[in-house]
Amino acid sequence: MKVYDGQAESESKPEQIKIGIAEYDVTRNGAVLTTSGLGSCIGVALHDETVPVSGLVHVMLPSADEAENGNPAKFADTGVETLIEELEDAGGDRSNMVAKIAGGSDMLDFSESGSGIGQRNAEQVQETLEEHGIPVVGADIGGDHGRSIKLKGSTGQLVVKSANKGSTEL
Repeated sequence: MKVYDGQAESESKPEQIKIGIAEYDVTRNGAVLTTSGLGSCIGVALHDETVPVSGLVHVMLPSADEAENGNPAKFADTGVETLIEELEDAGGDRSNMVAKIAGGSDMLDFSESGSGIGQRNAEQVQETLEEHGIPVVGADIGGDHGRSIKLKGSTGQLVVKSANKGSTEL
């Protein structure tokens, strides 16, 4: 994980940083953070406009309790907590942070309970954000289609590109 706090280049197009599955990153220089392949996974974007600082995490599974060990960014509970801490380390204040989330599809729902991994991921992300007092101000979750997202670090705007409904802005 790197925190980008250098001066923005004189070019009009900001730096683009790709976030992979079970990864996160934080920017202070207005870089654009992107991730793709959000099926049942959730992309969680946090932004504190007072600094400004933004971050994005791509989580795969609901809870770290379901695994013996591993990367905290892989799980909704620990991934959100890690991202909050990283934004605070970069100068953010959780009382000023807002969240936008996308993903959580049940593309291949084989569960008998009807509550697939995508729905459980979305519920855990929302629960963890609520525990930390961070409001969700935009969401594009559920359904049965994939998504890619782009977080504009300078504004906190989240652009969601869906397989079935084009692009929307949160």
